Amino acid sequence: MKAILLVFFCLSCLSASVPAKTPGEVEVGGVLREAPLYGFAGDFRQLSELRGKPLIVNVWASWCGPCRAEMGSLERLSRRFGGRQFNIIGISTDDDVNAAAAFLRNSGITFDNYHDRKLLLENMLGASTLPLTVLIDARGRVVEKVHGSREWDSPESLQMIGRTLRIRM
Repeated sequence: MKAILLVFFCLSCLSASVPAKTPGEVEVGGVLREAPLYGFAGDFRQLSELRGKPLIVNVWASWCGPCRAEMGSLERLSRRFGGRQFNIIGISTDDDVNAAAAFLRNSGITFDNYHDRKLLLENMLGASTLPLTVLIDARGRVVEKVHGSREWDSPESLQMIGRTLRIRM
């Protein structure tokens, strides 16, 4: 009986650590579909316009403490490397676009951020938990998904980004 309970406990721990799939999720190895990107300044572009260079996409919300905590390291990463070897964008899943815009303004974030009005990107990227950071190669193929907060400009993260995106950091 104890053995059965132990097996059940281990299986429940494993299933709890694997994020649930979202509707229409593109898994690691898949190519992202076209999606609209709505900027906070009223600008608009298509996700496909960002192909040709590796891309780091961070999915966040202004009410999410871990999202807020890692945003400074994403900004530092963007200032140090963004636009040269890879691009960085943020995708806000906030219901309140004004709260998201205020957070960006007050925290001094300068890399491009977009509002996911219909949660299309949240679902396509697989953001069942926040924050989610997705590393995408130059052809639009998802190569890594990192759930949870991270210090994105740490030596360990820089090594992982370089190895995953196959770029020299």
